[in-house]
Amino acid sequence: MTVKRLMALDVLRGLTIALMIMVNTPGSWQYVYAPLRHAKWNGCTPTDLVFPFFLFIVGVSMWYSFKKYGSGLTKEGLQKVFKRFSVIFLLGLFLNLFPRFDFESVRILGVLQRIAIAYGVAAVLCMSFNVKQLLFWFVVIVLGYWALLYVGGPEDAYGLSTNLVRDLDLAILGEKHMYKGYGIPFDPEGLLSSLPSVGTVLLGYFSGRIIERSQGTMEAIKKLIMYGVIGVVIGLVWGIVFPINKPIWTSSYVMYTGGLAMLFLSLLLWIIDVKGFKKWSQPFIHFGTNPLFIYLFSGLYVQTIIYLVKITNENGETISGYSFLYKHIFVPIAGNMNGSLLFAIAHITFFWFLTYILYRKKIFIKI
Repeated sequence: MTVKRLMALDVLRGLTIALMIMVNTPGSWQYVYAPLRHAKWNGCTPTDLVFPFFLFIVGVSMWYSFKKYGSGLTKEGLQKVFKRFSVIFLLGLFLNLFPRFDFESVRILGVLQRIAIAYGVAAVLCMSFNVKQLLFWFVVIVLGYWALLYVGGPEDAYGLSTNLVRDLDLAILGEKHMYKGYGIPFDPEGLLSSLPSVGTVLLGYFSGRIIERSQGTMEAIKKLIMYGVIGVVIGLVWGIVFPINKPIWTSSYVMYTGGLAMLFLSLLLWIIDVKGFKKWSQPFIHFGTNPLFIYLFSGLYVQTIIYLVKITNENGETISGYSFLYKHIFVPIAGNMNGSLLFAIAHITFFWFLTYILYRKKIFIKI
């Protein structure tokens, strides 16, 4: 299969980034439609597919990029992986620090940090082992993680306050440097839960191999559908005893979301390559060409208008630029709930325009 057929991957990447911005940028967190919220704990909403889809895409891309540099674990390859890992991780830490730079209570981990860790570990594995050996390590990762959580918290191994992921983060990072959004210190991008996220990247890597080694697009689509359905079924069945759960990135979640990613990629391959419907996809290709940059920029933008931009309203109250935009522009247009959604859509449009300019100028910022 030729590189040309990876247009579907660019579109999937762009769709994922667009949805990531939408769920991260509502006008108000009090007014968000249910599909645009994460599951409270166990379960999986459309929002819970965004992050694993992105890691899956990282894995697919790795299959193609590693072919350019040859195979095997080399000093040059390790240096490239370590450099990319370091840059992405440090950018994530910078995003957590900005704009207050409170080092005493900064959250150490986060989305970019999880991407860096999952990419780094998966890259070393993929350079070190062949596909059969990687399948073995994938099984070890998902089963081993299940065993670790079960043994580490026998009373309520998968509960919010009693899981091994939280215990290790408390011991290593300390509660000051952990996420507090669940009401207690718990990090949904924890150190231990980064292990199964490596499995998500490997599923993408396997999918890239399937696409590239298939005789044609339809053969690739059929294989992706078959393995995708198998992944979804395994995830659902496994979820009976090991709940599908994004915050601790359970192995059933890896299988379920990885299977769905394969199915969605096969659908895009069919629409774009088999049926030839391509024009609709251009905006998402623009998003997909600078994905990490636009994610980082959107995060810095949001934190800037929340913490640095202050506006005095008609009542003499000082509010953030973020709240001002939502309450004084979008709520009058569409009300609270739809105004919050319109706020997110407007920002997707704004960030798309930036990616469009970069695309037209052939500026591709590699992170």
